[in-house]
Amino acid sequence: MKVLLIINGSAYGLDSTFNAIRLAGAMAKRDGVEAPVFLMGDGVTAAMSSQKTPDGYYKLDRMLSIVTRHDGRILCCGTCMDARGMADTMLIDGAVRSTMEELTDNTLAADKVLVF
Repeated sequence: MKVLLIINGSAYGLDSTFNAIRLAGAMAKRDGVEAPVFLMGDGVTAAMSSQKTPDGYYKLDRMLSIVTRHDGRILCCGTCMDARGMADTMLIDGAVRSTMEELTDNTLAADKVLVF
């Protein structure tokens, strides 16, 4: 089964982004499930490496790495990255700049699409 997760929300401050990334990590661990993550809008900031948060606070970059450690894909909207001044070198290992065409391909190939 292929489940595409599209995350639009800001990296911190929204429970929906936190919970979407938790779900992506849980899906990535399941056999027979392909769950690519497409980050759009402020969601691209969740894939920034070396995030510094207060002690005891969750770190979305580390949470996303669960997806890539299980051969999942993290795709980041290139237009959204550009609008936020983000370079490819700022992304966590395994996250890549992507396009609307790739999002379209993944959407059409998915059995389910979840939007956060």
